[in-house]
Amino acid sequence: MSSSSGNGDTTDTLPTFNSEKEYLDYLHTVSQLPRGFATGSAEGKFTSAEAPSLGELPIRCTIISLTNGATDNWAAVFTTNKFPGAPVLVGRDRLEKGGPLQAVVINNKVSNVCSGGDGIADAELVCESVAAALRLPGGGRTVLPSSTGVIGWRLPAHELAKEIVPKAIVKLQSESILGAAQAIMTTDRYPKVRSKTLSNGARIVAIGKGAGMIEPNMATMLSYILTDATVPKAKLQQMLSDVVGKSFNSISVDGDESTSDTVTLLASNHFPLEDEDEFRHALENICIGLASDIVRNGEGTSHVIKVNVKNFPGTEKEARALGRHIVNSPLVKCAVNGNDPNTGRIAGAIGSFMGKFKRNESVDKMSLTLGGRCIFSNKKFVLEGDKVEKELSNHMKDAEYGDATSYPPHQKFVEVGVDFNSGTSSAVVIGSDLSKEYVSVNADYRS
Repeated sequence: MSSSSGNGDTTDTLPTFNSEKEYLDYLHTVSQLPRGFATGSAEGKFTSAEAPSLGELPIRCTIISLTNGATDNWAAVFTTNKFPGAPVLVGRDRLEKGGPLQAVVINNKVSNVCSGGDGIADAELVCESVAAALRLPGGGRTVLPSSTGVIGWRLPAHELAKEIVPKAIVKLQSESILGAAQAIMTTDRYPKVRSKTLSNGARIVAIGKGAGMIEPNMATMLSYILTDATVPKAKLQQMLSDVVGKSFNSISVDGDESTSDTVTLLASNHFPLEDEDEFRHALENICIGLASDIVRNGEGTSHVIKVNVKNFPGTEKEARALGRHIVNSPLVKCAVNGNDPNTGRIAGAIGSFMGKFKRNESVDKMSLTLGGRCIFSNKKFVLEGDKVEKELSNHMKDAEYGDATSYPPHQKFVEVGVDFNSGTSSAVVIGSDLSKEYVSVNADYRS
């Protein structure tokens, strides 16, 4: 492993790692919680009413608590999926009403989406159990719920409220966020933490969960950002909404937007906001890094693809949509997985998008690069000889890291550049390849 930042923060580009132990040792050095926060997690068992033949299944619960009282300074962004989970509906209501928060409760295994029972009542029951155990003056309405896991199953609310939440609260500690990052995982291959200490000592720390059903149109699966800076609620919401577009809205593993996507930002108000630009820059870098980590740990992912769209003749949103179209192409994904520089598939994906959505725009000036080498210009491919073929394939092989690794060995990408030379918009989108392991994971997900 290369040397860490030395000050308890993650670097924008993570070091290289040779083992899972090296990676976890690194995370231990960068996971210190900001002041005013504690986290605790516990595991229990439940039997799904929808699939009892599966027997007893494990479920984990994680609590994030503000130890010095509720905060009015919090922000959130939720999925735009038309079938949102009950916790998302509760969260939207909390955000709209503008009340304070003092805790977040997160469970895995069951997403509490469109279940046969009363999902909102179940989510509120768990929130009330957290409030009662922590003796929160504001009650359950100061607790934000989050759930991830199987869609359509009823939340085992009574098991969580009576058995697992109390155990998680007993385990509350104010040292490290790493345990929480590990506890919220489902099919994730490893925990994800990003952190930054500002010049006045204030700290921003974030964790994220997500490995499949990732093409957010708001945030990502579940992400929690904690800071001990004092940032007014309106400013905090604006900052979060702004950085989401450049980070969590610019990733895709499989093109499926989750019903539970949530990103939450909580401020415990221990340090003044002395430099707004510094805070915003740190928040943006943390979110971009965490979004990239989520793709890299995607189900069955063995390559991460970075598409850089420049000088696009349209809006930034349209440029981002083109990037997504490329990384979501099954043909492009499979070619990358096999280290096959089948560049026609990339050009085909671009042509397909432009023909559908930007039919009146010219592509005559467009150039295309792979691994920094120009492969298309002036409406023609620039591919001659085995040397170029080998160079492009080697670029893909160099970015490969295996589809079942339990840590990120490196931070390399398969780099695709698309320059239209005819507009002013740009976007960077990160996606994954498509492997046999992805199919295997999703074929056996519920068990």
